[in-house]
Amino acid sequence: MATTTSGFKYFIQGLSLITKPGVKRYVAIPLLINIVIFAVLIMTLGGYMQDLIKEYIPDDLPEWLAWVKVVLEIMYYLLALLIMFYTFTFLANIVGAPFNGFLAAKVEEHLTGKIPPGSDRNIMAEFGAIMLGELKKWLYFLMWAIPLAIISLVLLFIFPPLIAVIWFIFGAWMFSIEYSDYPMGNYGLTFSDIRKEVSKKRMMSLGFGSAVTLGTMMPFFNFIVMPVAVAGATAMRVEQFPMLEAK
Repeated sequence: MATTTSGFKYFIQGLSLITKPGVKRYVAIPLLINIVIFAVLIMTLGGYMQDLIKEYIPDDLPEWLAWVKVVLEIMYYLLALLIMFYTFTFLANIVGAPFNGFLAAKVEEHLTGKIPPGSDRNIMAEFGAIMLGELKKWLYFLMWAIPLAIISLVLLFIFPPLIAVIWFIFGAWMFSIEYSDYPMGNYGLTFSDIRKEVSKKRMMSLGFGSAVTLGTMMPFFNFIVMPVAVAGATAMRVEQFPMLEAK
């Protein structure tokens, strides 16, 4: 049954799938990519935020306004985390995209005993097509993110907690599309096709994306979220989208 909880189940299943024989070696490259990108972002943003705080938050505030400095510092660090979250996700998926299709193919072979038709692709030969696919995803992201940002500015003065809910749901939806792309892309589906397929089981897809979103927020665990999500999305494709093989 395609429910929200079953979406969570597939993400959790991805944890065990990445440890299976024949699959583990395809996890190493995405894992290494994530560690390097995260380390660079921490070093870059960490120093940059310290400079911003020193420049824009005065040290000579009156004692009765000391709370203002604390609030501003918290806001700056939350902003830094938000920027790092989306930047990390963007860069990790861009760099890892050429390898994730092969990881999805290997997981599917483990689950079904069959090799997906797109598993024999040449990375370098299809690099341009892979990057074009990633660009389409991020154009789709911006198409929705810009109006949501405007709505968030309005909600800031009405009901701020709703902002977090909206962006969490949006992030979950984007992750469900992002990681479904790899196992479905092996069957030649376009980005538009994948969106339509994922939309057919929206609540399950949102459940899966929510699990991925929560995973990316966990320190250190976020290093392995990408391969886990690819593996989980592949299991979801095999069980929930069986007719894809006929396309």
